[in-house]
Amino acid sequence: MMVGRSDGRTVGRSRRVLWTVIGAVFLSIGPTVRRSDGQVGHDPAHSPYLDILLHPGPVFFVGHLGGDRGVAPSGTSNALTFGARYEIPAGKSLHFQFTGAYLQGDRFIINPRADSSSPARKTGPVTSDLALAEIGMQLRLTGGKTWHGFAPYVGTGLGMVFDVNSPGDTTGSGYQFGSKLTVAFATGVRWYPARRVMINGDLRAQFWRLKYPFSFHDSTLASDGSRVLPLTQQLKDWTTHPSISLGIGWIF
Repeated sequence: MMVGRSDGRTVGRSRRVLWTVIGAVFLSIGPTVRRSDGQVGHDPAHSPYLDILLHPGPVFFVGHLGGDRGVAPSGTSNALTFGARYEIPAGKSLHFQFTGAYLQGDRFIINPRADSSSPARKTGPVTSDLALAEIGMQLRLTGGKTWHGFAPYVGTGLGMVFDVNSPGDTTGSGYQFGSKLTVAFATGVRWYPARRVMINGDLRAQFWRLKYPFSFHDSTLASDGSRVLPLTQQLKDWTTHPSISLGIGWIF
């Protein structure tokens, strides 16, 4: 009986010693873990990552749109662009845009009744101003934060472009720019110099489709029997228009 009680006291003391050692180990590790946690990442006061204010607001921009004029070539290009967007956040990374813009461009007038070697076959450029209305969305690659104030993005848009000021069909060819469906793909970077101020550099490719009149296939109009477009060329032609713009916005 004495041996049993002695063994029990020995086991009890061993357990107490074991738990004391384990406790001491955790107490000694605790401060190290806390110091390590403090060293991970950045001091919030000096962190390169800052939260973006996820509120709506307007953006005003000015830029230039270029690109090809089509195979004819009678499409609008070389346009000074200015307009405004209203942006609405949809989560930390995504936001929607509603854009209206005015494009002060020019185009050439193609006369299918003039000989192919005549200066009258292609005249201009002449004024061709367009209006653009677009709905788009952008995805910020840095999520809901900036890196040193910068936030790169990619985006896309779908809209309509309208002829608002051009000489129209002055040769009787039947060509009109009219209104076009537009598709856009964009990339750029936003800079936040202040909490509610944003400066935006945007680079995009704008696509729309020209529609040529049947007279561009007619070989009986010109005295030399030439056509504006060969019969193998379709009368519908997608054109690509790179554009660059700089904007400034305010976040409510």
